Amino acid sequence: MIKSLHITNYALIDDIEIDFSEGFNIITGETGAGKSIILGALTLLLGGRADTKVIRCSDRKSVIEAVFCIRDTTGIKELLLENDLDSHNDDELILRRELAPQGRTRAFINDTPTKLPLLRRVAERLVDIHSQHENQLLTQADYQLGILDSLATNDKIIIEYRKAYNTFRNALKDFTDTRDLILRSRDDADFVQFQYEQLSKLSLEPGEQISLEQEREILSNADELKNSLSLALDPLVNLQDSAVSQLSAAIAAVRDLADSLNDNSLDFNSLADRLETARIDISDVAYSLSQTDASIAADPERLAEVEERLGALYSLELKHHVSDVDALIELRDNLGKQLEALENADMIMAKLETAAKRAKKVAWNLAEKLSGTRMKAAAEFSEKLQERAKPLGMPNLRFEVSLTRGKLGPDGFDQIQFLCAFNKNQALMPVGDTASGGEISRLMLSIKSIVAEKMHLPAIIFDEVDTGVSGDIAVRMGALMSEISRYLQVITITHLPGVAALGDSHYKVYKEDDDTYTNTRIKTLSIDERADEIAFMISGSTSDETALANARTLLSKGLKYNN
Repeated sequence: MIKSLHITNYALIDDIEIDFSEGFNIITGETGAGKSIILGALTLLLGGRADTKVIRCSDRKSVIEAVFCIRDTTGIKELLLENDLDSHNDDELILRRELAPQGRTRAFINDTPTKLPLLRRVAERLVDIHSQHENQLLTQADYQLGILDSLATNDKIIIEYRKAYNTFRNALKDFTDTRDLILRSRDDADFVQFQYEQLSKLSLEPGEQISLEQEREILSNADELKNSLSLALDPLVNLQDSAVSQLSAAIAAVRDLADSLNDNSLDFNSLADRLETARIDISDVAYSLSQTDASIAADPERLAEVEERLGALYSLELKHHVSDVDALIELRDNLGKQLEALENADMIMAKLETAAKRAKKVAWNLAEKLSGTRMKAAAEFSEKLQERAKPLGMPNLRFEVSLTRGKLGPDGFDQIQFLCAFNKNQALMPVGDTASGGEISRLMLSIKSIVAEKMHLPAIIFDEVDTGVSGDIAVRMGALMSEISRYLQVITITHLPGVAALGDSHYKVYKEDDDTYTNTRIKTLSIDERADEIAFMISGSTSDETALANARTLLSKGLKYNN
């Protein structure tokens, strides 16, 4: 259940905190007071889409935080453990959502930052929000199937089936893709063979194009390169008075000075050693240049060979719309695989077809098992829904779940339709074609009561689910919500006094002005304040004695009903 909800800096809300109770919680207030704002903040907390427009003051963030009691909540502690989330208190869990003015949002579970998908997974185990908009979902097949799977507790088998279905889809894709490739290859077999042989004859080597282009550059400029090398080598070693020979003479002279002069202030041997190092470095440079000079020779025949090879490579690259030899090698290898596949096509196709058939059989068997659980749940659901909905002004309701077989899909092969008739002698029709807005609201309330009872949800919120009904029917809808609250927490936003009187706790949302802002407030009503609020809902006045008397009567009946 939701123990408390704290909202700051959100729309008309500066700072409010609500402590909810177990059982049946009623929220009332005039139109525009801020009931929907509170519900919007809770929706955001539970993983809804964020919008910076809701931030009240742009100089600080908006924060929504709720404390949940998780003492008897199925699977929640395992989910926290699975995602390495600490539990500060085994009986409590705290969710928080922060929305910054710049648009960045942050989510927290027990004060630990978490990703939004995980927040949603946790939240869906804690509370279900039912709004008027959700009524329209009742006409959609995937929503109908979800209801049936919830009642049949098909969670595990659906996971198993979808895994098998994905395996089948992948196996089928492998088969069809390979089949199409083989068919295309057979049509073009001669051309594929020609291309493969043409590429194979070249004996392509990775990286050879770059090497050939470098060699061509050298061969094309051999004379210029050798001339430049000669200009570098002549002053270093080739000429009679080259740098190396002159350095050798200088070294000998300095060593003679070392033998002739006994001058402690100057180390001639050290100077000679330094000159020797310079001579060695210059000789080494000259050797490297000489090696390069020896490797370069004007070779017109080799240049022609390189040009011819590069021309062949460029021609094939242009033909196949690729940029280098590596891409040609990849193309050659792929063509080879196509030819190999053609040679072994029948064996490959048979193997892939067998794998697809086996995968389909596994998926089909699981789909049949899934369908069987749905058929059983559908019969029980139809009977219980008619029983639950008839007191809500639908005495002639007939309801049936139609399940027919179609193709395998992500949810099995079942094609579902909720069929109903609200009048005697009326043929069963799809619920979207025959139900009015009020009838869909009552059907949804009945369905929610059945699902909630089966799934043991900790809390459920009804947002004006009683819109469009009044009088005795409205009271009965309230009574049904009260019944639900005996095994889970119910929070209901309502405009109907007969429903409000059935609550165990009653909260009023109202607006209050200060010098600067209009603020949404909420308070818990005492028994006398509840009478005033219900009287106001009846007549628009808290001083109308007749309305007050009616309000007290309604509260008295509600108290007796809940006890």
